[in-house]
Amino acid sequence: MLQLHGLGNGLSTAPLVTNGRTRSITAENLAGEKGQGGKAASNLGTARKGRPCIDLKQGETVTLAHIQGAGVLQHFWITVTDKTGAKGHQAQYVLRDLVLRMYWDDEETPSVEVPLGDFFCNGFARRSNVNSLPISVNPTGGMNCYFAMPFRTSAKITIENQHAYDIGGFFYTFNYTLVDELPDNAAYFHAQWRRERFTEMGKDYTILDNVKGAGQYVGTYLAWAALERNWWGEGEMKFYMDGDDEWPTICGTGTEDYVGGAWCFSNLKTNEPESYSTPYLGYTYYKETTEIDPWSGHQVPMHGMYRWHLPDPIRFESDLKVMIQQIGHDHSRLFERSDDVSSVAYWYQMEPHADFPALLPVQQRWPR
Repeated sequence: MLQLHGLGNGLSTAPLVTNGRTRSITAENLAGEKGQGGKAASNLGTARKGRPCIDLKQGETVTLAHIQGAGVLQHFWITVTDKTGAKGHQAQYVLRDLVLRMYWDDEETPSVEVPLGDFFCNGFARRSNVNSLPISVNPTGGMNCYFAMPFRTSAKITIENQHAYDIGGFFYTFNYTLVDELPDNAAYFHAQWRRERFTEMGKDYTILDNVKGAGQYVGTYLAWAALERNWWGEGEMKFYMDGDDEWPTICGTGTEDYVGGAWCFSNLKTNEPESYSTPYLGYTYYKETTEIDPWSGHQVPMHGMYRWHLPDPIRFESDLKVMIQQIGHDHSRLFERSDDVSSVAYWYQMEPHADFPALLPVQQRWPR
């Protein structure tokens, strides 16, 4: 059974004893070795919180975890500052400047390549709390992931510091189980980030494309900066699968509908958007136009939201493309609009995967 190989993480599997071996990687036990945790020394002596974190040098790529053998990554936790002490834009966007990558079974190109904040549904390089089943972000900036990530021969997780400065105090823990074997149908976890600073009028935004093979799509995160007046979220979510050409098999009814909200997320008393965060659906970040300082002027309205297809995965057999429209409403009619949209697609598929589009340079990832 699937849960007997370390893939189950629900209450129903808690009583089931298996032959899996639990391990954990931290800055004090870099290889997750048995009986080697917590040995580093501090001013209090040996094994007294000697190395709880690492520093990231500017331009450096650090391997956080390199695991050999078959297993399942079950949970990881990361926290880091969201801005460095220096002034100016270059210091403000740590969560977009750090790039998280994951490689399964010694593959050459990553199956996960996402700015750190966006992976944890913290787009715009700004912290926000998230209370969902696979992603949880807690005060202050404690970022947790519970997606099960199986691998058959190895797993490697890296972080690249593309920030303008060194970053001190990068904390992390990776919890995983080593197993003798995995089921043949255990697919590999993937996540991909994209952005269009100005979406093309009348053309749907591409969240994911060029996925070949069998798998299932399990989630979307959207960081949507509204560049025009009036309501921005009438666009429909589309899933093209298994040979779909002009028309998708699945087409939704609107952007806020896709993430489980309704009527512009509006609180009927205040007429302002109202945030929420649930196990599978959330609208967790809303920032209206606000003057922040004389040099920066005003920000555009920013909206962060997620949808997890865990009870209802989008299953595909040969190919998948995911898109969303940019359509607004001005209280009288629909209209085509152009906005600044960033996204993360989360899915499982059997390897090999197609190469991802080149990640945008660091300054082109910064929010407005």
